[in-house]
Amino acid sequence: MSEQAPELSAEQLRSILATMYRIRVFEEKVDELFMRGEVHGTTHLSIGEEGTATGALVALREDDYITSTHRGHGHCIAKGADLDLMVAELLGKETGYCRGRGGSMHIADVKTGNVGANGVVGGGIPVATGVGLSIKLQKSDGICLCFFGDGAANEGTFHESINMAAIWDLPVIYLCENNQYGMSMSTKRSMRNETIAQRATAYGIPGVRVDGNDVFAVYDAVYSAAQRARAGEGPTLIESLTYRYKGHSKSDQNRYRTRDEIREWQKRDPIQRLIGILLERSIMNEQEIKQSEQEAIQAIEDSYQFAINSPNPDPATLLEGVYA
Repeated sequence: MSEQAPELSAEQLRSILATMYRIRVFEEKVDELFMRGEVHGTTHLSIGEEGTATGALVALREDDYITSTHRGHGHCIAKGADLDLMVAELLGKETGYCRGRGGSMHIADVKTGNVGANGVVGGGIPVATGVGLSIKLQKSDGICLCFFGDGAANEGTFHESINMAAIWDLPVIYLCENNQYGMSMSTKRSMRNETIAQRATAYGIPGVRVDGNDVFAVYDAVYSAAQRARAGEGPTLIESLTYRYKGHSKSDQNRYRTRDEIREWQKRDPIQRLIGILLERSIMNEQEIKQSEQEAIQAIEDSYQFAINSPNPDPATLLEGVYA
């Protein structure tokens, strides 16, 4: 791997905690709104996975690109998305990112370099590869970070895309958020490999496995992969081992795992781990940490008020944006 990541400043660490809190509170609010019938369809929450999205995005530049997944709210927030537009989209409002037409799984924000979430498992992987090819043809030093889950690592498009990126030395970082279950299927049953990162060997690229609940480990790995990509040395596969506390989606009754397993992972909570370090280093005190959490709660509540006071789409505009 390439150049070692610079040490994060106290200001950056405070910002990282704020981002992780925004993601956590946003997801908890979405869960609440769904239970109240204010969000329709389905949604996939990333509570427990905040360390991966936040650690990865702090390692990138603002002009870099990402592709996201059906479990993509955290990616969007960490990349700088407007919370007002996100909540409005989930509530089906005209002011939402997709004018209320896309919902939870289809948020894109071109201004921040978020090429888009995708309801298709593995759907963002070839998109990221195409973005990488575009960057290379433009002779830019930008990169594309591709988020996908462990289930997507068993899709054909995973293998095809990474092989293509490898032979063309494309500036793409393939980041697998391995939360250990593809829907209800454990990775221990869905593959013979000990790790997903091992699969990089088949394509002649680096494969790295990190603790996805350790924001510093994710930051270091993504920064190193980014430097390698900017130097023209091609893609990297990173496996970030993490865990979702909630079910796969709102229809998931969680019968395939035990409460003890969930509790064990909650002891490794990424937010609490970061808080412990901030306190230990005297970067923040208990009151400042509580204030950061309250600011996140207020920000999400303000966005909710924006959304419920926004107009619904006009049914007469239903076919706008349909080109077939």
